[in-house]
Amino acid sequence: MAQSVLLKTQPRNEFGTTNARRLRKKGLLPAIIYGHKEEVVAVVLPREEVERAIRKGTHIVDLEYNGKSEKARFRELQWDHLGKEVLHVDFMRVSQDERIEIGIPIQLRGTAPGIAEGGVLDQPIHVLMVECPVLEIPEYIRVSVEKLGLGQAIHVRELTLPANVTSVADPEAVVVIVKAQKAEAEPVLGGEGGAEPEIIKKAAKPDETEE
Repeated sequence: MAQSVLLKTQPRNEFGTTNARRLRKKGLLPAIIYGHKEEVVAVVLPREEVERAIRKGTHIVDLEYNGKSEKARFRELQWDHLGKEVLHVDFMRVSQDERIEIGIPIQLRGTAPGIAEGGVLDQPIHVLMVECPVLEIPEYIRVSVEKLGLGQAIHVRELTLPANVTSVADPEAVVVIVKAQKAEAEPVLGGEGGAEPEIIKKAAKPDETEE
């Protein structure tokens, strides 16, 4: 389970696109904190620390502002048009007894015997939607494929989930399967029954005659 990250914030008193650009040049990131019927708070915080938390897959953070610390989760991230740089963050306050639905990455472990039998591994589900306590969000769900033979699959209902975590996905949905490789179709020459292709003769010119 991922540990919470402490992010220190400062009040944001100036707004607008120009000001936001100025903040980002200083290495700061504009953000808001809301939820639990409390006031919406506009803050700025170090962009590098936020991006580090995102790369680590952090869901819950401790936000320090106005002389107090409050737990919140990443609710929405606004990226630039290339999807490389975070421009703005929305944080939602959370409480210890709160449960949420969230997507958790699936990590496959081991080598499926079915691959040696000529199969290929196919993983239709990479992120599993689950319900869990907001302070007990798992980093990932590990799935072993070491017993998967050719044509065998692991379904959502067969997953072993951490305590207090329940799946909200279709129980019969396939998480991973070893499929047989498709044989390449050989080209068919000629028409039906293997007949030779028809030869199209060049049309004779007006001054050409057959002998």
